Amino acid sequence: MAFQSNSDGIPEVPLALVANAYLDDLTAGLRARPIPWEGYQRASLITQTELNYIKAIDKKTGEDLSRVVDKEGDVFGELLITLLQKLVRVDTIQSILILIDDLLLDHEERAEYFLRLSQHDPTLPYAPLLKCLRSEDDFIPLKASKILTTLLCASSKPSTEAAEELFRWTTAQLQSKNSAIVDLAVQVLESALRQRNIRIVYWNTPQAVDALVRILKIDTPTPQMQYQVIYCFWALTFNEDISQELNRKYDLVPHFVEVAKSAIKEKIIRVIIATFRNLAEKAPEANLAPMAAVKMLQFCENLSTRKWSDSDILEDVNYLKAELEENFQTLTTFEVYFAEVQSGRLLWSPPHLSEQFWLKNWKEFKKDRYALLRTLARLLSTSTDSIVLSVAASDIGQYVRRDPGSKK
Repeated sequence: MAFQSNSDGIPEVPLALVANAYLDDLTAGLRARPIPWEGYQRASLITQTELNYIKAIDKKTGEDLSRVVDKEGDVFGELLITLLQKLVRVDTIQSILILIDDLLLDHEERAEYFLRLSQHDPTLPYAPLLKCLRSEDDFIPLKASKILTTLLCASSKPSTEAAEELFRWTTAQLQSKNSAIVDLAVQVLESALRQRNIRIVYWNTPQAVDALVRILKIDTPTPQMQYQVIYCFWALTFNEDISQELNRKYDLVPHFVEVAKSAIKEKIIRVIIATFRNLAEKAPEANLAPMAAVKMLQFCENLSTRKWSDSDILEDVNYLKAELEENFQTLTTFEVYFAEVQSGRLLWSPPHLSEQFWLKNWKEFKKDRYALLRTLARLLSTSTDSIVLSVAASDIGQYVRRDPGSKK
């Protein structure tokens, strides 16, 4: 129970990797604060038995906590979730979440103390924690997100409903002005997306993938943030349906190539190449043409001549080379041309200047209500790259020369 299975090739690491200095500092500032548990008991908000159990673990960590908790794990799991349900004071909720996190820290197997509650109530253990995500307190949603991530990662059948709400929350946090909160949200995703059953849930969450793409394409991420976000895309591409649509919808293949070319850290190149391998394996018909359009074969040949500390990089590079070489003859020139236009990165590649290409393919430009021509026209109006502008203008001219109806 302490480690994620490796069925997808995801490294065997602790289930949840949410380690955030900002959250740790907030936790440290709240940890020593006294909570009036005896007062709650006198007010009949908790029972004497509950008070005794709380006092047995309050302010304990490490081995001291283990000696108490592991004797009656299920009792403590039920106790802490019950307290979250019935107590409302912000400082008390903060302390309960700290207790839960302390209990789970370095002991993900204890997630079962909470997950077994679903046998008696299918809304547990998630419902009270999901309510915490909606708190206006600065600390409570952050701590709850870490706990929810651990529980989802530890479950053999993670709750899609809980994942949906957690992903809606992370999507909002990715737009925070506080970089520490963005970092925490990305760490939550890195961990949660290792669960194969909830990758499609994330993909279907409104604006979720868009928020990750925005970090890569519009923000100016640090190398570490680049790696973390691309790791999320790597995890997503183990799903065939997502691999089928990812580049078509977000045009990430050309961007990943540019990131890899400029990357200093080897781990960034490693995760990008691993993502390309997934795309080529899971959905070759959707991704090999876009890869050919950005000269992926030449890029891989260049990478294969370099020395790497991680042998997986060369293995994945060689796989991509073999796939691209094998499929190069079956990819039609038009497929590669189409992918190049869709990418928006036009170059004076052979099709643009080939009389034979235009004689054979000009009627393709009439399909889907002139979709290709509309894409070229959009590039003419939006691009600032002189080569893109000249190639797009030339291509439109090539079409007009051959279509008698376009001159009317």
